[in-house]
Amino acid sequence: MFWQQILNGLTLGSAYILIALGLTMVYGILNLLHFAHGTVYMVGAFSSMVSIIYLKLPYPLAFLLAMVLAGLVGILIERIAYRPLRNAHPINILISGIGITIILENLFRLFFGAQTRPFPNVNLSSKTYGLGNGLSITNFQIYILVTAVVLVCLLQILIKRTKVGTALVATSQDMKAAKLMGIDINRMVALTFFLGSALAAAAGTLVALYFNAIYPTMGSMPGLKAFSVVVLGGLGSIPGTIIGGLFLGVIESLGAGYVQTVIDANAIAFVILILVLLIKPTGLFGKKIEKV
Repeated sequence: MFWQQILNGLTLGSAYILIALGLTMVYGILNLLHFAHGTVYMVGAFSSMVSIIYLKLPYPLAFLLAMVLAGLVGILIERIAYRPLRNAHPINILISGIGITIILENLFRLFFGAQTRPFPNVNLSSKTYGLGNGLSITNFQIYILVTAVVLVCLLQILIKRTKVGTALVATSQDMKAAKLMGIDINRMVALTFFLGSALAAAAGTLVALYFNAIYPTMGSMPGLKAFSVVVLGGLGSIPGTIIGGLFLGVIESLGAGYVQTVIDANAIAFVILILVLLIKPTGLFGKKIEKV
């Protein structure tokens, strides 16, 4: 039971990592909490559903198309909701993000209905593999774990081994200096939103397949939990986000298995968030802010 919950938690944590990485990247460059990020997770799930039903695409192609479409939606959100307010008060930016969330959720509710619907049949039957000692893993869990590892590795290669990645890092460290060095700041910000949104869409598509459920508000809770992951790992820290996502997934899974009657599993993320803010506000890998 214990090790099974650990395995389930690693699967859940892998999905949290994919969502939270986008938040971390956006904060690292703009010091902005992208409140509409959870909605992009939902957009990715619906994009894959539409691709499978109406375009008759196989799941892998629908998955990739959903990432691209959600990435473009992320760029559009940045251009419409955030760029005009880049120098505005943070509360204005927060309200703008909330507004985008409400608009997108209601648009999808208008076109697809508010009810939960099953994810379309993709000719992938669920299979369970025994690992011994009562431990088992499904093929859908394997898909989530492997996809998360591959996407995180590709992101790390992009950031550490390419000129574009160097430009992204430079922009996150000092936007004004990067601009003086000839880096197109707006292009780097747009790329950040594209990458973060694509990762969120990957998580949304995988989770919709795993739980066989899709609905317009499905991104609300994962989006809020992603904030907990980012705060736990340290704002702007990609390694911290990875560790924070796995930690939250495991703790939440253990909570669902052992203390579900005492506290709801969804509440665990916010209990952790409060404790981190009280004990170590900068998170596990966050940098201390020096006051001069």
